[in-house]
Amino acid sequence: MLRERLGLGEPYRDPAVSYFGLVNAVFAVGDSFLEVVSPVAPEVPGARTAVRQLERSGSDVCGYMAMLQVDDLASARERARAHSVREVFEVEVDDMVEVHLHPGDMMGAIVALSEPRPATSWRWGGEGWSERSVPGQVAGITVAVPDAEAVAERWSAIAGGPVPGCRFIAGDGRAGIVEIELRLGGRRHVITPGGDTLIA
Repeated sequence: MLRERLGLGEPYRDPAVSYFGLVNAVFAVGDSFLEVVSPVAPEVPGARTAVRQLERSGSDVCGYMAMLQVDDLASARERARAHSVREVFEVEVDDMVEVHLHPGDMMGAIVALSEPRPATSWRWGGEGWSERSVPGQVAGITVAVPDAEAVAERWSAIAGGPVPGCRFIAGDGRAGIVEIELRLGGRRHVITPGGDTLIA
């Protein structure tokens, strides 16, 4: 449904996410990616986290994870440790090294720090992702948290600078990623827990 509404290309479905009790669909948008995950094995910790996030959002759609590409993951991990941020998952393969940071410590979402090798590759998009990509970009996210300024400073400190396109707002009863903005076909689309809003 989301694919038809937004005119996205064929997604990549990564069998490896079953490790987290999830199924996914990864859509390439320009040189960025929108991943949709669904919990299918609630007894698995990753799926349990997704279910809790959905319950907190009061919707069947919510933001779950922000994946940030970094140039030097080792340095980013040092910065995370300096801020007492725990790692909940790590993976290293020939063309990608990545860690996931605890959402309670990052205060807003699970944050993945990813260093693809080379920098223009993206393993999680699947083979041939550039041929399936549609023109546009994932332009940004809005994260609702109790203390927007403190969380923005924490994310920037760990990422090594301001996170482009990432906006932090006071929670107002909401928490986590509350908007995902895409630019497609010269139009701005905002995906929210309530659905997809199109703004010309």
